[in-house]
Amino acid sequence: MRPMLEKCLLNRCILCHFFIVVFSLGLEQYRDEPVAFGKLKTDYYSEINITPYYLESGSQLLRNNSVSCEDLEGVGSFDTTCLLNSNLYIDSDLYVLGTGNLEILPQVSINCPIQGCIISFNLSGNVKVGQDARVLAGSVIFSALSLTLGHNSSINTTALGGEPPSQTSGTPVGYDGAGGGHGGRGASCLKTNDTNTWGGDVYAWSTLSKPWSYGSKGGGSSSEHKFGGSGGGRVYLDLKDLLYINGSIHADGGDGGSSGGGSGGSIFVHAQKLKGSGEITAAGGRGWGGGGGGRISLNCNSRQEDVKVTVHGGRSIGCPQNAGAAGTFYDAYVLSLRVDNDNITTETETPLLDFSTSPLWTNVYVENNAKVLVPLLWSRVQVRGQISLLYGSSIVFGLSNIPVSEFELVAEELLMSDSIIKVSGALRVSVKMLLMLQSEIQVDGGGNTVVTTSVLEVRNLAVLKGKSVISSNANLALYGQGLLKLTGDGDSIIGQRLSLSLFYNITVGPGSLLQAPLDDHRSRSKVTESLCDSTICPMDLITPPDDCHVNYTLSFSLQICRVEDIIVTGIIRGSIIHVHRARTVIVDYDGAITASELGCSKGVGMGNYSNGAGGGAGHGGRGGSGFFNGRLSEGGQRYGRADFPCELGSGSEGPGQSNGPVIGGGIIVLGSSQWPLLRLDVYGSMRADGQSCRTPSKNSNGTLAGGVGGGSGGTILLFLQFLGLSDNSAISVVGGCGGPLGGGGGGGGRVHFHWSKIHMGEQYVSPATINGSIYYSGGTGDGGGLRGEEGTITGRKCPKGLYGTFCAECPIGTYKDAEGSEPSLCIPCSIELLPRRAYFIHRRGGVTESPCPYKCVTDKYRMPNCYTPLEELIYTFGGPWPFSLLSSCIVVLLALLLSTLRIKLLGSGSTYNTSNSMDHHSHHHSPHLLSLSEVRGTRADETQSHVHRMYFMGPNTFREPWHLPYSPPDAIIEIVYEDAFNRFIDNINSVAAYDWWEGSVHSILSVLAYPCAWSWKQWRRRRKVHRLQEYVKSEYDHSCLRSCRSRALYKGMKVGATPDLMVSYIDFFLGGDEKRLDIVASIQKRFPMCIIFGGDGSYMSPYYLHSDTSLTNLLAQHVPSTVWNRLVAGLNAQLRTVRHGSIRSALLPVLNWIKSHGNPQIEFHGVKIELGWFQATASGYYQLGILVLAGDHSLYDLTQAENSGSCDDCSRLSYRKVPKIVRRNLKQPQESQQCASHALSRKKITGGMNGGLINDITVQSLDFRRDYLFPCSLLLHNTRPVGRQDTVQLLITILLLADLFVTLLTLVLFYWVSLGAFLAVLLILPLSLLSPFPAGLNALFSKGPKRATLARVYALWNATSLSNIAVAFICGAIHYGVAALKPPDDESSWVTKREDDKWWLFPTILLLFKSVQARFVDWHVANLEVQDFSLFSPDPDTFWAYEAVS
Repeated sequence: MRPMLEKCLLNRCILCHFFIVVFSLGLEQYRDEPVAFGKLKTDYYSEINITPYYLESGSQLLRNNSVSCEDLEGVGSFDTTCLLNSNLYIDSDLYVLGTGNLEILPQVSINCPIQGCIISFNLSGNVKVGQDARVLAGSVIFSALSLTLGHNSSINTTALGGEPPSQTSGTPVGYDGAGGGHGGRGASCLKTNDTNTWGGDVYAWSTLSKPWSYGSKGGGSSSEHKFGGSGGGRVYLDLKDLLYINGSIHADGGDGGSSGGGSGGSIFVHAQKLKGSGEITAAGGRGWGGGGGGRISLNCNSRQEDVKVTVHGGRSIGCPQNAGAAGTFYDAYVLSLRVDNDNITTETETPLLDFSTSPLWTNVYVENNAKVLVPLLWSRVQVRGQISLLYGSSIVFGLSNIPVSEFELVAEELLMSDSIIKVSGALRVSVKMLLMLQSEIQVDGGGNTVVTTSVLEVRNLAVLKGKSVISSNANLALYGQGLLKLTGDGDSIIGQRLSLSLFYNITVGPGSLLQAPLDDHRSRSKVTESLCDSTICPMDLITPPDDCHVNYTLSFSLQICRVEDIIVTGIIRGSIIHVHRARTVIVDYDGAITASELGCSKGVGMGNYSNGAGGGAGHGGRGGSGFFNGRLSEGGQRYGRADFPCELGSGSEGPGQSNGPVIGGGIIVLGSSQWPLLRLDVYGSMRADGQSCRTPSKNSNGTLAGGVGGGSGGTILLFLQFLGLSDNSAISVVGGCGGPLGGGGGGGGRVHFHWSKIHMGEQYVSPATINGSIYYSGGTGDGGGLRGEEGTITGRKCPKGLYGTFCAECPIGTYKDAEGSEPSLCIPCSIELLPRRAYFIHRRGGVTESPCPYKCVTDKYRMPNCYTPLEELIYTFGGPWPFSLLSSCIVVLLALLLSTLRIKLLGSGSTYNTSNSMDHHSHHHSPHLLSLSEVRGTRADETQSHVHRMYFMGPNTFREPWHLPYSPPDAIIEIVYEDAFNRFIDNINSVAAYDWWEGSVHSILSVLAYPCAWSWKQWRRRRKVHRLQEYVKSEYDHSCLRSCRSRALYKGMKVGATPDLMVSYIDFFLGGDEKRLDIVASIQKRFPMCIIFGGDGSYMSPYYLHSDTSLTNLLAQHVPSTVWNRLVAGLNAQLRTVRHGSIRSALLPVLNWIKSHGNPQIEFHGVKIELGWFQATASGYYQLGILVLAGDHSLYDLTQAENSGSCDDCSRLSYRKVPKIVRRNLKQPQESQQCASHALSRKKITGGMNGGLINDITVQSLDFRRDYLFPCSLLLHNTRPVGRQDTVQLLITILLLADLFVTLLTLVLFYWVSLGAFLAVLLILPLSLLSPFPAGLNALFSKGPKRATLARVYALWNATSLSNIAVAFICGAIHYGVAALKPPDDESSWVTKREDDKWWLFPTILLLFKSVQARFVDWHVANLEVQDFSLFSPDPDTFWAYEAVS
């Protein structure tokens, strides 16, 4: 064994000698760099500065050379695979070199429990540490391809650290049991809030990224126990690929017990990948004072699982709340530093001595109750990423006893959660994002003016939440380019002077606070002292510098500069608040901008305390005088300018220092003269009120004294374009109330609105909307103390047209032509210049000159005189009377011109004489339509062959057309075949019937335009008569006639009709082969003869007797033609005035005329006529006519010849054919007379027609149609002629033109009323309103036999147009009635007449014109139809005197 052992030792010596040579060369080459260790086969220990270690333990290397696998009682070789399967206990360093793998089997331990002992494995393969296996030493080094730590396995250097580097103070001095220091300071239980005492200090900061230092021992508790727990050891892992940790790696400090705990050691890991769920710790050891944490550095490209890394300080037994400070955990791959105390409470800091500038660190994390100290006088903390302070951690910059340092913190993000940054001196922060949750940034400038302003530059986003606070007792500035948001309750930014600038939006959330100065009296006085004794307005408040700097020379205490939008839901509080170069400010419902009680303690208007009473301070108004025990103390004086105020409110002094001063209100300035606010919306409040004294004052001996006066209100100066003061909002500069026992109230402050730009005219926009309140009253006094005077509220001078503080438009009806704000400058407008239907109106921008603008009561009236279009026309020609006169003259001139033209074309119409009366009558007695028998011509021989005239029954309407009765009359029964005649009746009745569509067209036209319906009916009647004539003449073969000659020549029957087409008949003639020789006998059989009247008793078709040539020739055999024609003319003159609606009364004059004028003359020739009714139909229609008795026949003789019985038989014969409608009211008062009147034989007297005679008694039994349009009959009725035809025609022409003129004016009037009214008047009924004029011209300028008919059509159009006038009245009544019921507008309530109350005038004039016009047309028609006035002579002799001439 011994030779073998000697041989082994020899080999080891040679190998060690070789190592020494190699290291000597390496030291020369890498003198200033970390020296590579053991690079024989690999880059083992690359970049680790372990040269000192090898220099001091070179002898050990010589003694302990590298061993083989067998030497460690393992299986295999380190050049292949070595399995260690048994525990090893060594007492010296162990070095292993090889190119293979190593596996430490489960539960196998390699122990070297000696402080500073080294175990080193340098292999090229993989190393595996099995479950529950352990490597224990002071320093553990693994260099391999990969390292796997099994479950519950460990590499442990806890409390096995050797000596720390020289010239370090990691081990505390003394016997107070303080903890050792390394990465963090050791704790000392001697530390209090007033002292900065710690245990061992930090060291090895320069090797932060590659730590290789032992931890320090803890301090001892006595001379017998000089040291506490040992420091942690070192672990170095250099792996080319993977580090898989399911166990643990420890370099913790040792437990000191009643002494100080040791500090954590060093761990460095270099690997490509890091996996597993194990832990890596370099925590401080527990002791009386806990040891500080060690240092850990990981350089891993990939960390795939959660490996816990711990560097917290050790727990302190003597002071549990003050554990050792956290060590450092540095991620060398991402260049981030983490200081994490694992939620162990400590008051001991981890100093960070300096920060890398090349390269810059990425992130810095201070977490879980870690405390970091940056102790230098000037330091720059700059990282590329974020700085996070989380979970009770803190960073302290500078030393509290020397608050003059300056620090910079530069990062992308500063994230704080439940953490604190404390700065002693000044802090400059430059980040893109600042997020604070339940955190604080405290800057302590020590009240020293030498300290530079702390500046926080947050470029994108700054959010404070959860009662986060940024505070400074010196100048503080925040600026950025994004959003600054104080989220909610407790969030605050407080400074001695505070400047917020360059943000696009600042939001002060509910319950949050912006404040400057601090709450104490000293801070407030420092800000306000330079302004309290001056009445000069500081220029930097009016025209502030553009750079938004904050320094002690500026007047403001809180400035917001160059911020686009400011939203205040919380509180902005300051002595002198200045918002400069902002765009909009919104003070929300719970928000407030306040300078109340932050003004001067004394000031220019200070309230005096004398004679035991305190007067109130003055400002905008005098302070109220104090009164106590009969003694009076005057209040403070007024000061400052009302039109441009910028003074602090003054305070009031008390009887002694113990009572303290009462403070006046501060200053709020929003905007500036160069950069006014665009908009200020106040939903909450803005206040600069003076302080009220609430407590009684006492003398120095403790007795009660008079109350102290209230402070005066401050100043609110607003430079802005628009102010919105909503409901329940307030702007207040109220003076404070006086103290108990006679204190006087403070005077009110001053409010001034300096409107930046007030547009005039159409560009005017009201600068303010005031729905809230503005308070500027003085404070109330107590007891006998007087109330302070009111302050002032002013605005910039308003331009023309505007007045008042808010430059509102002058009231409607006033104008202002000068600059100023006094309401008296708005002068009332002249009422005389206002039209009747107008009212003064609002003009945008106010009225700057007289006359004032006005508007008509409705838009329908036309400016400038508020006339209707019609009135405008009328007043264009001078007014109603001149216009009427001018119109009348024009109408008369035009009428004369038309009359002259008519006479020129047609000749004069006044050719009335009696010599040609019958000629005229024959042409004009009715609407001219030539008798169809006359058109055909009647030869003299036809008179001899005429047998009978058979009349058609019915009114010839579309509902009841003409028809012939069946069975031939007795007069023709011998010349016709009865069967063939009945067939002829069927055919002729079918020809006489109308089609359905003809009646439909008539019904439609009757509704729309009745004159057109009448023309349509006449046209269809004429065509029907022509059709009957053509049928009888050409189409029918006359087969019903017995005469062969008549059948052959088609001359046995002829159809004729009256000119008005109301009555048609068929004349029957004998043929030549059956003509009788006894003419007299044949003539006698024609009598008694019934002649039916034409017409129906209407205006268009009056009753008249049409005597054609056949009748005249027949009767000429008994009565001379002149007598018959004269009789017919006189009878027609009487019949034309008979109206069917009043037939019972109208026929009486006709009966009397027949008795007085007719029968007495013709009875001389053996002829008598009787008036009767004939051919009653089932519908009740009957026809009037006369019964002509000639020759030997007399009414009495015929009655006796036919009367073979009693009068009852006569009545039966007479009534059997009478319809019920005719006979239902027939009375029989006198039997004999009724028998004589009605005993007419059907065969002998009436030729087979039903009917009866009409006398004075029976006329009362005649039935008639109810005339529902009776009022129209007052306009349309046939009258007697009046003569003076030219005059009548001239007057009709005048009325026609006047009618047209007034109609057009009426249409203009209703078109102005409304389009609907215009269309209703024009189209109900259509064509009716405008058709009378062309119809009248047509009637006046026509000639020939149709003149009377055209005149009647003209009259019909004139009457129809009355419906349009009725519609006009209805529309006018509705429109103006509704307009009268509407309440007038407020702006026009004083106008007496809102609408035209003379609208009815033109419809009434038009109605009058049409009524007069209708009467003249009636006269005109009468003049045309009856031109012989002798026909109306009451003397029969005078009447018949013209017979010879006729």
